[in-house]
Amino acid sequence: MRIRTVVALTGALALSLVTGCARSDSAGSSANTVTYWLWDANQLPAYQACAKGFEKENPGLHVKITQLGWDDYWTKLTSGFIAGTQPDVFTDHIQKFGQFADLKVLEPLDDLGITDSDYQPGLAANWIGQDGHRYGAPKDWDTVALFYNKKMTRAAGLSAAQLDNLSWNPQDGGTFEKAVAHLTVDKNGKRGDEPGFDRNNVKVYGLATNGGGDGDGQTQWSTFTASAGWSYNDKKRWGTRYRYDSGTFQSVVKWYFGLAKKGYMAPFTDYNSQSNQANTQFAAGRAAASFDGAWMISTYAGFKGLDTATAVTPVGPTGKRATMMNGLADSVTKNAHNKKGAKKWVAYLASNECQKTIGGYGIVFPATPDGTRAAVAAYKKKGIDVTAFTEPVADKRDFATFSYPITNYAADVYALMHPAMQDIFANDAPVSGLDRTNSQINRILAQ
Repeated sequence: MRIRTVVALTGALALSLVTGCARSDSAGSSANTVTYWLWDANQLPAYQACAKGFEKENPGLHVKITQLGWDDYWTKLTSGFIAGTQPDVFTDHIQKFGQFADLKVLEPLDDLGITDSDYQPGLAANWIGQDGHRYGAPKDWDTVALFYNKKMTRAAGLSAAQLDNLSWNPQDGGTFEKAVAHLTVDKNGKRGDEPGFDRNNVKVYGLATNGGGDGDGQTQWSTFTASAGWSYNDKKRWGTRYRYDSGTFQSVVKWYFGLAKKGYMAPFTDYNSQSNQANTQFAAGRAAASFDGAWMISTYAGFKGLDTATAVTPVGPTGKRATMMNGLADSVTKNAHNKKGAKKWVAYLASNECQKTIGGYGIVFPATPDGTRAAVAAYKKKGIDVTAFTEPVADKRDFATFSYPITNYAADVYALMHPAMQDIFANDAPVSGLDRTNSQINRILAQ
């Protein structure tokens, strides 16, 4: 899972690393062992299979894999950097990359010979630091699409073709808002677009909620802000100014959270990052549709008693559809005990051989084109159509893909945007308040 929360690096971590206090005895390491951490339990069997292939090619080397839950993962990694018990290699998130690179806890990987052309567009370039060095080897990628309950859409008279051809605008919401309104049903059986609809007593919401979206809005508002022509920063990577004060951004956010005020989207009070995310609302029959990421494909497909399908994101005012295309990487820690073995393992993880193995499990889209094709075939074998996720990557004419914002001070951006977006969603705070928040963020980036 890629839950949209952040565990900020502590001041103690920064002090320890700057003063060089971290020890180099990576937990569980030896001259013949490479320690590797990941957080996704669903991917563990696939990486165990890759480890067997690696060990066969590298006699005498053993990979010790540790899987931790998302929150525990980052907490333990942070404390590991302080105590010197960090792993040799870990699954890295672009959300953390800026601060990890700045604190110099990552080992440069320039000597691995990784090139952009070996992977899906943009994935390799995202892991180049401001110093020009590479700190991550592309691992996988994901996009966002609209999951929907086919029984509910049929009852509403909405076909798959209609759901795949929705459009929106921040003035009246377009056909997208009309569809979401029609999918919404109150406790008296009235639909959201019918006279007498009771927005305060809704039985089924047209759209589930994934919370306020913090500063990235990956599975919330980002598809709308991007298809309206907005971008997070002044640069594609390592921007120095955020744009949350943009009139375009604020108008889209006001419209998006306005769906909840109208009763069409589940309210803020329905969301809980631990126990009631969008997929949980969907599974419980509280929502007919939900924007979510490709890493959740198997979860939605596994909901018993539900016939689930997916649609591409709606066309925006720019005339294009948009989705964030995020990607994880594998990084080597600066104080890795077995640095030589660690680099060999990362090179193998990024290889076509390993990525095709991962793809064959049908749980994630690997970074290489061949790995992606293997995943598509594996999903198809399971009876799952993943076109809504892969089409945006293949079709650059009608789709715009964009990266998670890559800047310094990511934890500070989160600390400011998290309560600001929650206040707008939960308390109907004016979007103009983001002017002040944006100014605070840009002052921090200017340090």
